[in-house]
Amino acid sequence: MSHTERTIAAHPISPLSLQPCAVVGDASDPLLSRVYPAPARPSRTSFQRDRERIVQSRAFRRLAGKTQVFTSRASDHFRSRLTHTIEVAQIARAAAAALGLNEDLAETLALVHDIGHPPFGHAGERALDTCLQAHGRRFDHNLHALRIVEHFEQRYAAHRGLNLTLGVREGIVKHSRDYTADQHPELSPYFLDRRPPLEAQIIDLADEIAYLTADLDDGVESGLLEISHIREHVDILARCYLIVEQQHPGVEEKYLFNEALQLMQNVLTDDLIATTRHNTHAIGATCLEDIRNHPARLATFSPQAEAERLQEKRYLYETLYTCRDLEIEHDKAEEVVTALFNYWIAEPEELPPAYFEEMQTEGLARTVADYIAGMTDAFILLQYAQIKRTVRR
Repeated sequence: MSHTERTIAAHPISPLSLQPCAVVGDASDPLLSRVYPAPARPSRTSFQRDRERIVQSRAFRRLAGKTQVFTSRASDHFRSRLTHTIEVAQIARAAAAALGLNEDLAETLALVHDIGHPPFGHAGERALDTCLQAHGRRFDHNLHALRIVEHFEQRYAAHRGLNLTLGVREGIVKHSRDYTADQHPELSPYFLDRRPPLEAQIIDLADEIAYLTADLDDGVESGLLEISHIREHVDILARCYLIVEQQHPGVEEKYLFNEALQLMQNVLTDDLIATTRHNTHAIGATCLEDIRNHPARLATFSPQAEAERLQEKRYLYETLYTCRDLEIEHDKAEEVVTALFNYWIAEPEELPPAYFEEMQTEGLARTVADYIAGMTDAFILLQYAQIKRTVRR
């Protein structure tokens, strides 16, 4: 039996197996603390309330208009940053449930994990970061997400921000990387010398599973990738395709490919669950503090799945992300972001009046970056067109 078949045949782990290591989320849990008092809601947990605050935020809605991979190609079927987020949330909640973790916290972190992304995906982020470096600053979408939920969202009469729990804010900061107190003293409330809970650790890998599956799908939909070529160069997809093909002989290739993608996603998700459970039991963890105090993250893939993940990621970079068609889109994105950034640096009075106060506290460069980062792809292109007309005059 192959590795893939063994993974598929494995029974899901006991829902209670890691429960003592989960975020409890009861009234005594410090991770439920908020900056501002909030009345209790007996019908919903604190993390459920955070989920609702995020889903109802303007920044979350704008994800529908932000690039995942493709910007200018006309299709309603490509993933946006929002649809990608929903797919990550599905995987994260399934993994958390199987591991006996706090499902509400995991789902909430998945829904908020990309809220700090600027328009045009990673091309837009690179351009903003380059612009800010000229002013001694950097752009980091995780830290920008924290600024959004703590400051930019204005939904309540008594305070700025969404007033999310400490557990969700910590997860926003630490779900995909570790920060040090000497480089980011402003993040000291988020336990920088300790690992995040497993609910946060699984988000980065759920994100990987979601986009590794979706980007192959969108790549084929776009015509930039061919199924036969993927099968030749991505081992895990090739194995899954063979299993599906044996189960459904004579079925059209595109349907077999769709089934293989779903099987691949399930294989990776099951591997994440099984490996995280194994790692946690291997260190004898019996509580959340054991997770936090361990020197490394415990949510990982197995060595074979990790090797296959890296192989597929390299394939996507070499054949899709850096292909000529997308490079043209990326160059245009960087041109738009850079031109607008430089324009508002030179003409700060042209910024919306709502940003004038921020300029006094955050400085002009950060304010301009914050304004651009909040835009959708369509809105930033509209701004670019308007400013080009203004400059011509």
